[in-house]
Parts: sequence; C-alpha cells; structure tokens
Amino acid sequence: MIENLLRGFLPGGDTPGAPLPGNPVGDTGQMVVVSMPSATATQGTLTAFEKDANGQWKPVIGPTAAWVGSEGIGKSQDNVHRTPEGTFAIGRAFGRQDNPGTKLSYTKVDNQDWWDGNMKSPTYNQMVRQPSTPGEGSENLYDMGPAYDYAVEVKHNPTNTPGNASAIFLHVGNEPTWGCVAIGREQMVEILKWLDPAKNPKISIGVNTKSPADVKDAPSLVDPQGQPLGDDALSQILGQFTSVIPELLQSVTGSSK
Repeated sequence: MIENLLRGFLPGGDTPGAPLPGNPVGDTGQMVVVSMPSATATQGTLTAFEKDANGQWKPVIGPTAAWVGSEGIGKSQDNVHRTPEGTFAIGRAFGRQDNPGTKLSYTKVDNQDWWDGNMKSPTYNQMVRQPSTPGEGSENLYDMGPAYDYAVEVKHNPTNTPGNASAIFLHVGNEPTWGCVAIGREQMVEILKWLDPAKNPKISIGVNTKSPADVKDAPSLVDPQGQPLGDDALSQILGQFTSVIPELLQSVTGSSK
C-alpha cells in the first residue's frame, strides 16, 4: 500500500495523530522530515514536503540518505552526540561557500565566526564573530571543514538554555554526527535553494519503525534513469494517498492545515 510507503517518510507514522515533542506548529508550508528506523539508528532518510496552493502536501525532495548523531536521536544534551527528537523551526543558514541561492538569511563564514557552545557564556548557542573562541564547547564554523560548506540551524533550543545542546544543524556529510543531521552535498544545496522563510519551514526528526534503514528501499520520486517523475506520473502516485497526507503530517506538525 502506498500509505505504508508514505508512512516510511514520517516519524510518528506508527501512531498517526500523536504529536512529537518540540514546537509543532500547523501554519508551515514546508516540512523537512528526518525519519529513523529506531532511536539508536544513525542512518535513515530525509524527505522534503511542501503544501501546494490547494493545501495538499507533496513530497518535493528526496528521499535521500540522512545521518544523525552517533548516539541516535532523543533528548539533546551538551557533550552527548545525540540528535534532538521533535519538530523544530529552521533558523539561519551559513557556510564556508558562497550563498547557493537560499532565501534564508545566509552568512558566508571565515575563521572569525564561531558557534558559542560555552555554557557560561551570555551568547550560548548563538553565532558570534570574534578573533578567539567564546570558550569550551564552541565551534569555529570555518575550521570545522567541508561539513559546514553549507548548513542551516535547527532551532531545537530556542531559549538557548545551557545544557540542552548547542550547534545543532542540518549540514553536509555522509557519516554519523555529533548531534546534527547530515546529508549529501548536492542534496544540501537543493534543500537550501528550496527553503523559504515566508513558508515558515520546519524540520521534524523522529522514529518510525516502517522507515527504511537504507534509502534505496524508500519509494522513489524519480524514474529508473534518475530523472524526476513527470507531472502526470507523480500526480497519479500522489492521487493514491492525497487523503492520507494530512493525517500523517499531523503527527509532525500538530495540524493538517
């Protein structure tokens, strides 16, 4: 059943309507969904959904392979390599490379740009620009290397509460992380170009036991030659589960509207 395949995209799909922790908001028009087969898994899938002019959710990017913290997902903590579980706002974008064309606020970083991870600092969990480190736990956003060629903030700790983890991003990579979500470079650029702050984008990270552990087992939005499905073919597929999308996305946004 296509409904079961779609549930593989979505954390919470085992229990439709059960909201995830975080800050679910129903007024979003874009959802980035990171679905893991278990809380201890380090690889799953990322799929981007967009609400069209008729209020229908459609998958627009992915599924693509995604990696999370080396300790899986759950409650985020400083000095624990675990990715936060929940539904969160998407914040600023940054990178070592030029803006690839995102509509988000974008900062091209150099070696004076830091993400403050010092739990005693007044700018904890914020980007700061200064010649030297803000203190223990901070990251130099340039010296972190190609992983931060392109990145976007996951606002999992909007109150910047010390201990609840800093520097959680969606960024470039192909291996387990320190608590971020990592995807391929081309896919990261595609996501950045797609994200639109006017659509109040969110990212949802969670467990779905129906989620494929390998992206090759996920339903594809491209044809066997790797080309995007045409409108007719995609519409035919979507038509089989349009009615179930609002129910499923309610589990990650708290609303089907």
